[in-house]
Amino acid sequence: MKNRRIFSVVVLAVLACGNADAQNVLGRLAERAKNAAENAVGNKIENAINNKVDKAGRKKESGEVTATETAPAAQAWICPECGKTGNTGAFCEDCGAKKPGTDAPAVASNPAEAAGEQAKSDFVPGAVTLFEDNVTGEQVGEFPSKWNLIEGNCEVSKLGGETVISLPPATTQDEYVDSQIQPLMKNIYNYLPEEYTIEFDWYVYAKQDDSNDIKVYGRTGDKGGEEAFCVSLSCKDDPKFQGTSRIFFKNAMTDNNGEVDASFNLKKNAWNHFALSFNKRALKVYVNDYRIANIPNAKPANCMTLWSISRYLGNGIQNKKGTQFKNFRIAQGAVALYDQNTTDAVAKAMEETGKFVTNNINFETGKATLLPESMEEIQKVADYMLKNKSVRFEVQGHCDNQGSDKVNDPLSQQRAEAVVAALVKLGVDEWNLRAVGKGSHEPIADNGTKEGQAKNRRVEFIKK
Repeated sequence: MKNRRIFSVVVLAVLACGNADAQNVLGRLAERAKNAAENAVGNKIENAINNKVDKAGRKKESGEVTATETAPAAQAWICPECGKTGNTGAFCEDCGAKKPGTDAPAVASNPAEAAGEQAKSDFVPGAVTLFEDNVTGEQVGEFPSKWNLIEGNCEVSKLGGETVISLPPATTQDEYVDSQIQPLMKNIYNYLPEEYTIEFDWYVYAKQDDSNDIKVYGRTGDKGGEEAFCVSLSCKDDPKFQGTSRIFFKNAMTDNNGEVDASFNLKKNAWNHFALSFNKRALKVYVNDYRIANIPNAKPANCMTLWSISRYLGNGIQNKKGTQFKNFRIAQGAVALYDQNTTDAVAKAMEETGKFVTNNINFETGKATLLPESMEEIQKVADYMLKNKSVRFEVQGHCDNQGSDKVNDPLSQQRAEAVVAALVKLGVDEWNLRAVGKGSHEPIADNGTKEGQAKNRRVEFIKK
């Protein structure tokens, strides 16, 4: 339409000239106009064809993007939990929270599972409840009625609509706040039996303005004046720690301290489950069904305290929270005691079944590197073989079904070889040993449960 208007103006101008040259000019203009019109029609037809081809090329099967269509760029989103902007994946890059409206699981997969094995869990809750507090019927703002205050402050509060017990935060620079409470029992300093479990849920924040440690103290002596052991759940808002991620241990019997990185197994801005099992001398600690610590000789405790330590970081986040927990329970009973002080178990197993099966030889996650705690078990086998020099063992490594055979088969072989190498270093004749990796092909329990998986992760010594 625009070209036709321009052509009309030019024609009028030329006619105004009134000479032969003007007629020639008009002829040339008419020819150009004709060509332009033909080209415009041709372009319209070509564009229509291209559009149809593009649409045909963009047809998808099972959601697949074809070569003629570019997949849309991931849309950035803001985390509703911690406020992090610019996230593009299914989980927040800061706190790990799930993107709203996605079908992704609540938390990212456990690296232990990705490495081809599930974290071991042999926790068994005590059968007889000695103390329990679900904060039922408590009034918000009041001190929880089932507890005794030793130091600091404590009150019932609300978190996400739930009634919880809250220990206060530090609120000013360089402030250091201690709060200690203990279960209100009939005999407040002497109620823990030889075998017991302690469980509770505590809330882990992705980011906050105060650093919180919640400590479980086992205490003994007159009025609980002596420390038996301490387990500390450390919450540090620091890139190194990425929120709560460090579990600290102190064993008064050996005066040993330990530290474990538990960040991979923690859920941020969510409740996490803590469990402790004590049987006469054996202390085991679990976080979200993952056994974090296995201490063979710890000092027995008569009572316990819960201690919160809060330090103000002053990092400008301005959402000081303190420490919250719920569902606290102490019960009589514990994980069965493993007797590490005798080799009779090996001899008895050989006499009765011709093989010794153990779940107490452990390795670094995804590797064939023996953990130090495994050497006591291996020493038992070595002692038996050194006393019975004609005995030959096939050392079998077994996995659960978490992960693929491509990972589990060679890993189980390497672990069996690591056990053989450890036995040889202890003086056993290598000629009497043969390493065999069985992967997950010979389960002895149901892999559909965590308890079954724990039993399937084992080393077997088969008499040949």
